[in-house]
Amino acid sequence: MTARASTVPSLQAARAILGVAARADERELRAAYREAAKRAHPDRPGGDAALFRDVLAAYRLLQDNPVQPIHFPPAVTEPARVEQATLTLETAMAFAGGALDLMVDARKLRLTLPAGLRDGDKVRVEDVVFRVALKPDPEALVRGDDLWLTARLDSRVLAEGGRLEVATAIGPRLVWISTKAAARGLVRLPGQGLPARGPHRQGDLFLRLEAVNGGAESAARSQLKRFAAAWAA
Repeated sequence: MTARASTVPSLQAARAILGVAARADERELRAAYREAAKRAHPDRPGGDAALFRDVLAAYRLLQDNPVQPIHFPPAVTEPARVEQATLTLETAMAFAGGALDLMVDARKLRLTLPAGLRDGDKVRVEDVVFRVALKPDPEALVRGDDLWLTARLDSRVLAEGGRLEVATAIGPRLVWISTKAAARGLVRLPGQGLPARGPHRQGDLFLRLEAVNGGAESAARSQLKRFAAAWAA
């Protein structure tokens, strides 16, 4: 036999000598080396010393250049598409909250609204985000956290004042109307505006008193009449 110099020029040639795939792991590489070395060993019939040296060189080259594991990026779940919609609310609903049924893209959604919603607040139901828009109403205004409501009273009742139950857009309110309040047409009820919510403070309620002619008697006049009748009896 004629001896030849061992030459393993590349990883591809080394894999061809051992008969392994490009991504063979250490276990596969070791098994292929043992098989190739057994066949090429010069002490065995048909062995080749040069080929044996090539097998050894190929094994060492592949050991020095191990297969790098493939790192797959973590699976990323695509977030559900969020639709944007505007939810226009009456002041009373924004103040008190409540349940509301809406149709969005042929789907019926039931919203449970918290009390104290402000203009621009957001409410999410399933994959829909609603941006709150308060319906313009000159008789029920929201200014920041405060409510400004119009209350209509009989002119005689308003002039005489006293402790009265006044009808408003958010329900009846018990109000003490002084002479001064009646003259300026405004009563402030601290802490009775929009409820506190998130970063928003508890607001105040301002009642704009509007006199109307209705012939109604004030509470003070009714009580005076009852007293006079009882006295006369």
